[in-house]
Amino acid sequence: MHTWKYIVVVIIFTILTYQMVFAEDWSDIEIADAIYLAEGGAKAKVPYGILSVKVRDEAEARQVCLNTIRNNRKRYADYGHKQYATYLEFLASRYCPIGASNDLSNLNQNWLKNVRYFLEKGEEI
Repeated sequence: MHTWKYIVVVIIFTILTYQMVFAEDWSDIEIADAIYLAEGGAKAKVPYGILSVKVRDEAEARQVCLNTIRNNRKRYADYGHKQYATYLEFLASRYCPIGASNDLSNLNQNWLKNVRYFLEKGEEI
């Protein structure tokens, strides 16, 4: 390969990698806010989509959500990055897995797209 072609390929790869890495560099609070909105916001019957444990109120649901985000960051760093290209993909596989037995309408397939939408939109709750 000619040197200039190699340099162009390296530059393009670097730019794409940079964009992918920083596009996924969201704070726990930003992710929790996006999950809240993706799960229906103030109109949601189940705040933050928390089904794994019984919660008293929206504040407790938010804390469970934040704990899940934080715990899964560590899991992603430890082993999830080997299977998933991004942290959000890994989180989606844990938080709202496609094909889950409680997802009779197959809505989980939209979760990642919806969470990313609200992250990119930058809405705060």
